[in-house]
Amino acid sequence: MEPDSTVNKRPSRITLAVLSIPHKVLVTCIIATLAFGMLGALGQIIVHDIIPTFYTSVESKDDSAHTDMTKEPQHASGRARGDLFADLSAEEPEKRKPFYKNEQFVWTLRWTHIHLFGINMIFILMGVVTALLDASSRLRSRWIAVPFVGVLVDILAMWLKGFVSPAFFWLHIPGGGVFAIIFGYVFVRALWEMWIKPDDTRTGVKVGKAVRK
Repeated sequence: MEPDSTVNKRPSRITLAVLSIPHKVLVTCIIATLAFGMLGALGQIIVHDIIPTFYTSVESKDDSAHTDMTKEPQHASGRARGDLFADLSAEEPEKRKPFYKNEQFVWTLRWTHIHLFGINMIFILMGVVTALLDASSRLRSRWIAVPFVGVLVDILAMWLKGFVSPAFFWLHIPGGGVFAIIFGYVFVRALWEMWIKPDDTRTGVKVGKAVRK
């Protein structure tokens, strides 16, 4: 009796390349929309953090001589909302509020909430796309997990620079850089696999044709 050749034969894994055209269009629209969101986040970082840190604080010192001397400064410490190098511990002890009423605490908590839900939702969707890439299981697992670690590092940087030392601002670079690089790579590779990569007969192009029907 001849053994059944279909026994113990695993079915070909579904990848982006073998999706039907409507599914490819859907994935493309999703990741393109997320890419615009990431560009918006980059613009927010430039406007909210980089410009106030490297330009506004310097210009404010130059313009201080031209301001009304009777006008009380916004913050005694020179702190601006987006100034990443501002010393957040310069308030006088007798005027300090409880930490849960502190403006900086409330602001950081609010942005932690926004980052955790907003950015993590991006990488939940991108994680699904990453899982469908034509790559080894080990590589796909790393590409899925690393961005979430980067988000946590980025959020940790917000708290450390606000309540420990402004020097922790530099943690934003590895934190934000990691998930930005992974996002860009997965975005480009997903588009390439769906629309440019030629069919690979070794991975079961017949399955792909069957799916497209």
